[in-house]
Amino acid sequence: MRETVITRETRETSITLSLLLEGSGELSVETGIPFFDHMLEAIGRHGLFDLTIRAKGDLDVDAHHTVEDVGIVLGQAIAQSLGDRKGIRRFGDAVIAMDEALVLAAVDLSGRGQLHWNVQLPIEFIGTFETSLFKEFLIALATNAGLTLHVRSLCGENAHHIIEAAAKAVARALSEAVALDARIQERIPSTKGVI
Repeated sequence: MRETVITRETRETSITLSLLLEGSGELSVETGIPFFDHMLEAIGRHGLFDLTIRAKGDLDVDAHHTVEDVGIVLGQAIAQSLGDRKGIRRFGDAVIAMDEALVLAAVDLSGRGQLHWNVQLPIEFIGTFETSLFKEFLIALATNAGLTLHVRSLCGENAHHIIEAAAKAVARALSEAVALDARIQERIPSTKGVI
């Protein structure tokens, strides 16, 4: 079982996160940012990851540090859980519809952390969550997990729907990419022999 627990303490945030890649979507998430909790739960549920997150941050300043640091820690947990990445499928993609919104996500567990974001998203608050923070979360996640992540909105107007469709698409694509493939077994899925 690929399971990791990570703790990160800074002057701005305190985070403990546990991740089980071979989970069933069991969740316990508390960041102090309700909409962000909802999106993290969507990632766990639709990726079939067991995910526990306890995050306390300087929300009196704003949510940015907490959101970014959760992305850092989740990315580190994914990277640590994957180890040398032997036997993984490596690639995954998903297109998710949510009402009028349609979002595509594609993942390559390349070892090269980067986000390519082409999402038309209204800048507004959903509860206490500023919509621009979801991109910051994904940048931190991709960078620290060592994955190439493409997210594109194909259509949509409602910020809640677009972000939720993106979270679910990322979850499904990531679930596919981290899955072990019996045909690959102990090989690294790269012509280079290393990721």
